[in-house]
Amino acid sequence: MDWLKVTVRTNTAGADMVSEALMRAGASGTLIEDRMDAQAELENPAKWDMVDPALVEAMDEDVLVHAYLPQDASTLERVASLRATLEALTPDAIGFDAGARTLSVENVREEDWAENWKRYYKPFRAGRRLVVKPVWEPFAAGPDDRIVEIDPGMAFGNGTHETTYMCLELLESCLRPGDTVLDVGTGSGILALAAARLGASHALGVDIDPVAVRVARENIARNGLESVVEVRQGDLLQGLNVQADVVLANIIADAVILLSGAVRAHLKQGGAFLCSGIIRDREADVRAALQAAGFAVERAEYRGEWVALVAR
Repeated sequence: MDWLKVTVRTNTAGADMVSEALMRAGASGTLIEDRMDAQAELENPAKWDMVDPALVEAMDEDVLVHAYLPQDASTLERVASLRATLEALTPDAIGFDAGARTLSVENVREEDWAENWKRYYKPFRAGRRLVVKPVWEPFAAGPDDRIVEIDPGMAFGNGTHETTYMCLELLESCLRPGDTVLDVGTGSGILALAAARLGASHALGVDIDPVAVRVARENIARNGLESVVEVRQGDLLQGLNVQADVVLANIIADAVILLSGAVRAHLKQGGAFLCSGIIRDREADVRAALQAAGFAVERAEYRGEWVALVAR
């Protein structure tokens, strides 16, 4: 299958809204190139050595949002609908300036699409000790660094998305050495692997997607963590007879709401339910579901349009 690379020019304020429009058009994910974010990383004393100043200097002044759409009979119709959506994002309609909102497209062969995004994926730090690095990038680790090496392949979860990044940070603060972890919707396995690096005695990842299960198992082997991390194919908590000190769910708000009633049976006494993938507009719904299930939210983190919650 061939793919259509779609690039939209916007600004920092409009990036999340443009990403949402691309997802509705059929993209399975988006990549945001924002010079302001890269400059902030460059000026951060903890991260300056992970950012190439020359790359920052070469970045476009506009924010670029990239996505890939599968080429099929409906592609032209979806692109036309996307153009109309972008044109409608006027300051009068949405209350702020979302930039140029211009769209360009490029045909990409599948083998090129599978490799193209890798040039943008660099090592990064999440929290105080965790460092996530792609397998093809070198990194000089410090004595306290806990390295998670990832090749996400076709599975969700390279750590750079706001939802995964918040999970990594919260996991470091919640996890105690020796804890057990259940990761629902594990994707590439990044959160389960991070838990192992942070001292978990066992981490189980579950995903309904067989591609994700395969990719996660490859990443487990790549990190030499077969004795600590395992992955199973399954639908959320169905058929699981396990309890854990920490349950992770970086999915979507509706799935978190669905899990809220059932997850208590899979948590040990005093355990933490760490949930992310929640758009801000749905935070109140998720909080209500957690409260109805007997949970109290003890911490909330926000990045962009996303929310992550820790409940006990």
